[in-house]
Amino acid sequence: MATLCFQSPSKPISYFHPKSKPSPPLPTKVSLFRCRASVQTIVAVEPEPVFTSVKTFAPATVANLGPGFDFLGCAVDGLGDHVTLRVDPSVRAGEVLISEITGTTTKLSTNPLRNCAGIAAIATMKMLGIRSVGLSLDLHKGLPLGSGLGSSAASAAAAAVAVNEIFGRKLGKGELVLAGLESEAKVSGYHADNIAPAIMGGFVLIRSYEPLDLKPLRFPEDKELFFVLVSPEFEAPTKKMRAALPTEIPMVHHVWNSSQAAALVAAVLEGDAAMLGKALSSDKVVEPTRAPLIPGMEAVKKAALEAGAFGCTISGAGPTAVAVVDAAEKGEEIGERMVEAFMRGGNLKAVACVKKLDKIGARLVSSISR
Repeated sequence: MATLCFQSPSKPISYFHPKSKPSPPLPTKVSLFRCRASVQTIVAVEPEPVFTSVKTFAPATVANLGPGFDFLGCAVDGLGDHVTLRVDPSVRAGEVLISEITGTTTKLSTNPLRNCAGIAAIATMKMLGIRSVGLSLDLHKGLPLGSGLGSSAASAAAAAVAVNEIFGRKLGKGELVLAGLESEAKVSGYHADNIAPAIMGGFVLIRSYEPLDLKPLRFPEDKELFFVLVSPEFEAPTKKMRAALPTEIPMVHHVWNSSQAAALVAAVLEGDAAMLGKALSSDKVVEPTRAPLIPGMEAVKKAALEAGAFGCTISGAGPTAVAVVDAAEKGEEIGERMVEAFMRGGNLKAVACVKKLDKIGARLVSSISR
């Protein structure tokens, strides 16, 4: 869980993980000193709602991108979760009620303290200092659980943005990422490579966690980039997949992965899809330990590369495989080969889609004014 400290008006707020040293990424808005192991109010005066209801969307994300484990991620267009949030007089002031969950799964808890959307909504309300209004929340899941597409982050991002919008957009995107991290820390670990791009859009580099320091990476507008996402009927819980990671790595693999991650960042900034794919495919630390846990993954990667993909790796913790191309038509052909490989190599049914980069991130879809 993140720790959030507030200092005097002349000093900045410091966000840091337990056991870390505070540092100042955001300007302060309050005049008190307080430090606890949870987010705290950072808006001096409790805002009133400007809408009675809002609907938000947050996109799916591809985390790690091969060698960028826990510090690189991007958002993909057209897939994600929706949240509808309402001012509800029947809900106790300062609290959130999850009234309905629909979509790809309905087995999630409606307890807001055990639900990604609920945790992020509560954290955002705390930041805003909401004590006089109760909210009810509907979550529509467009992403399956354990898919490797940032399902928990999409729910958290949509909820955090919804709360912020309904009270007049008082918080910046960096602060919303911190609210989302409250959720991620409780569900899958303190890592921002899903929640940051889900909220901010595009590619995001997490330069530091202690304190949180985010660097958006802009892919050139005049360059084409497509992701082939192939999801098998197999669940890969993040906690299980993280448990499989090595606790030590050889220096030669550290050097190799560092150079590939640097090449990946350069490829994003230059709009070089071919180099991006090559770097994405070159992880020697995480992918080798996780691929054997996903039936058919090695065959799927081979099939993607043989069919002309620039690169292929595991999306997040898996089991979704992601390949990189520069044309949608080529991506559809590669997706077919990858689906066949999942069945042939892992006896798993799979579905494929080709998506562009989502450059916007979580956003307001509709609203009803007071």
